[in-house]
Amino acid sequence: MSQAFTVIVPARLASTRLPHKPLADIHGLPMVVRVAQRAALSNASQVVVAADSIEIVQACLAHGVRAMLTQMDHPSGSDRLAEASALLGLGANDVVVNVQGDEPLINPELINQVAELLVQRPSASMSTAAHEIHDIAEFTNPNVVKVVIDQAQLALYFSRAPIPWWRDGFAKGIQSLPQPAPLRHIGIYAYRVGFLQSFPGLPPAPIETGEALEQLRALWHGHKIAVHITPEAPGPGVDTPEDLERVRALYKP
Repeated sequence: MSQAFTVIVPARLASTRLPHKPLADIHGLPMVVRVAQRAALSNASQVVVAADSIEIVQACLAHGVRAMLTQMDHPSGSDRLAEASALLGLGANDVVVNVQGDEPLINPELINQVAELLVQRPSASMSTAAHEIHDIAEFTNPNVVKVVIDQAQLALYFSRAPIPWWRDGFAKGIQSLPQPAPLRHIGIYAYRVGFLQSFPGLPPAPIETGEALEQLRALWHGHKIAVHITPEAPGPGVDTPEDLERVRALYKP
């Protein structure tokens, strides 16, 4: 079963750690353009950048990337996606994939897999991705988000804490990983448009506020999130100047 889907790349000019991040140069093109070009290698029927500034829109249009101007004051990327999906006139049952604007090494096949999983899971409102953790430091790092799933590959919980936790895990300190291997969440999402447009109106959840993880709002309100397990970790994203240099070295135009 397959269904056409749209990729929307939310792009925000303000960034505390890397000013004007979407416009950062990667081998002669702005990063957001590189992201859109990678996304265009997927099976998406269209790729659109949803920007908060005219500078980003102009940079995209100058390089043949479709872009639209959205409100500047959206509190999150999903709010920006909701506005963009409305501006595009998408239907409630259409599928939108959120590809972050700072992921120029995104694997186009991962985009396809996340979109296809949502189509295959009619009970789910969203889908996302994860991969196995094999490093203790990664498992204990609060900046690494973990996810626990059920047998149908639906998320039970996301956390910055090391989960799942085995009963005797504290007995000798964290010297090993639980089995089966824990899962690291990858920040790519597919949404059914009807849910996406209702999401900003859902009250924030206490667990969302505590963990600082927006996807927990969906679980709190009873929505299901399907999780695709990919065998390899994705390429690094860009949050800092150091990340940018690493990606420039890895990127192959």
